[in-house]
Amino acid sequence: MRTRGAVLVANVITGLALGFTVTNIGFGDYAELNRMFTFQDPRMLFAFAGAVGIIVVVFAVVGARRTPGRIHAGVVPGGIMFGTGWAISGGCPAIPIIQVASGYLPALVTIAGVMVGMWLCRWANARLFHLDRGSCGL
Repeated sequence: MRTRGAVLVANVITGLALGFTVTNIGFGDYAELNRMFTFQDPRMLFAFAGAVGIIVVVFAVVGARRTPGRIHAGVVPGGIMFGTGWAISGGCPAIPIIQVASGYLPALVTIAGVMVGMWLCRWANARLFHLDRGSCGL
């Protein structure tokens, strides 16, 4: 039987392990990510591609399937914005948290930008776009 406390402890341990791993392979370092995005050093790109390859195999082994239905209208523009933000800031929304934990305080600006972006997305969707929120949790 899984209790809420056991799940919380498992999540904290998994999060710490992930943060430790991500930091040690260089995903928390802006200079490393910049070299990846500018194709100066393919090491990080290969690490990322390897992680994608591993998860593809895991999904195939456990039989994970995409839920039926159409793709949400915000997926493509959201993906473009996410990738652009990642390239500019040096990390996806999880990386600045790791950077702050590592003592890199300028990442607080990125975290503030993520929060403002989430607020702007909700505001724009409510007033302008009226997209079906689906599972995105807008």
